[in-house]
Amino acid sequence: MTAPVSWTLVARDGLARAGVLTTPHGSVPTPCFMAVATLGGLKGVTVQQAEAFGQGVLLGNTYHLALRPGADVVRGLGGLHAFTGWRGPMLTDSGGYQVFSLSANRTISDAGVAFRSHLDGSALMLTPEESIRLQRLIGADIIMAFDECPAADAARSAVEACNRRTSAWLERSRSAWLEEREGMPGGAGSQALYGIIQGGMHRDLREAALADAVRHQLPGYAIGGLAVGEGFADRLAVLDWIAPQMPADRPRYLMGVGTPLDLVEAVARGIDQFDCVLPTRMGRHGIAYRDQGPLRLNRAEFIHDAAPIDVDTSSEASRLSRGYLHHLLKSGEVLGGQLVSIHNLAYYRRLMARLRSAIRSGRITAFCERFRALYRDESPSVDTLAEPAAPRRGR
Repeated sequence: MTAPVSWTLVARDGLARAGVLTTPHGSVPTPCFMAVATLGGLKGVTVQQAEAFGQGVLLGNTYHLALRPGADVVRGLGGLHAFTGWRGPMLTDSGGYQVFSLSANRTISDAGVAFRSHLDGSALMLTPEESIRLQRLIGADIIMAFDECPAADAARSAVEACNRRTSAWLERSRSAWLEEREGMPGGAGSQALYGIIQGGMHRDLREAALADAVRHQLPGYAIGGLAVGEGFADRLAVLDWIAPQMPADRPRYLMGVGTPLDLVEAVARGIDQFDCVLPTRMGRHGIAYRDQGPLRLNRAEFIHDAAPIDVDTSSEASRLSRGYLHHLLKSGEVLGGQLVSIHNLAYYRRLMARLRSAIRSGRITAFCERFRALYRDESPSVDTLAEPAAPRRGR
């Protein structure tokens, strides 16, 4: 059977890779940032706007879509692409992150996870088989294996238990995916399954998880269990251990990470795909990203500022002054957060394009050194801005 998703290397500079990710809904250059559309839609940004600034991939969430409107509803309306109007590639998380983020609302066992809905208290049982079935109905191009994500400060014994369960669930996820592919060549047959590597902050557990995952010969692999409370240096250490050992001919996906500096550092270490809620969540709170670091446009210092957010990033916010955006945000106008979100997504797209260009021209080291020297971040962490109805996407 023809592979539904493939990745082709275009250029390499050190560990950094430029390539092309090909899917049934089009090809995107990598490294790429995938914008988070938990319920299928970007918050405050239309699909037409996302298309206009060149967004490549959108990410939905199986747990949230299964609760509302329901996977059968999405399937009945033509699948996630028709349902949302998005024409490009899409990925769905398996619901595994909610095992971590909604720990007060679930009971976990080797069989799977019994959730009590954060919406109305109704029951949802997610097993590896059910997660794959739901993702088939939802219909994204790339789907994720069901996994368990440990906290950053989890004891080694707890991380070992997570690894054991994630390994067993990957085996079951893969079996269910293969059965669906054989049974529905026009549906699941067009979906690619990625395995997830856990292991916390323990090098030997990370390497054991990687060895276990790659034996399944999947279309792609993801690094999970980061951006869950560990420090920046610890996060980079995990990437230094694992990224160079991941299959050279498959896409490498770092889940739920992050800031522009996170992306630059991870690209330099060989990562190809990213996702995070930061661009739109921070945007709704008036925080705009630039190479120099984020601007907190709610601050009084911007009342009389006639400059644009960033002269180098083109978007619907480009012609507007920081003073005007400050006014909208302080007035509680929804438009303010929408415009900053649009800017942030456009900035992330431009950052990834510059990283790809640096790799192709052999300048990635110089690019990263210059970016590190410029970037300063005094903004609050995303967790301090969390919104209960949509827990942050992180791993």
